Amino acid sequence: MYLAGVKDLYTKELVGYAINKRMTADLVCRALNMAVKNKSPSQGLIVHSDRGSQYCSHAYHKTIKHHFKGSMSGKGNCFDNAPIESFWGTLKNELVYHQDYKTRFTATNEITQYIELYYNQTRIQKGLGYRSPRQVWFDFYRQAA
Repeated sequence: MYLAGVKDLYTKELVGYAINKRMTADLVCRALNMAVKNKSPSQGLIVHSDRGSQYCSHAYHKTIKHHFKGSMSGKGNCFDNAPIESFWGTLKNELVYHQDYKTRFTATNEITQYIELYYNQTRIQKGLGYRSPRQVWFDFYRQAA
């Protein structure tokens, strides 16, 4: 199974994701579209990705170019992707490596619950001042009001 994700670098929340049995351009487009639907970001947002073929696809660039600025890692530069790679490591260490999924349906449900109910809402992070991504999001909008 493949999981594509879009991470907000301010709140560290996974704001969009999609799961499928193949890593395709459609998968990454669905993750980006979910992020846009969930957060309605403003024009000019920078969307960063690695250099995988799905992120170089016409469909992905078509999705980005209407509202956002695309950014890709330099060849051989892994540091640009550190935030999302950190999430993948956390997900694997806290959930996936401790499970023996019998079906894709079960894996999809458990990964979705981990993201929505645990990682985004309750998992505290040192880089967020020992708050969860959701707490950072609420604090930002409370201060803006």
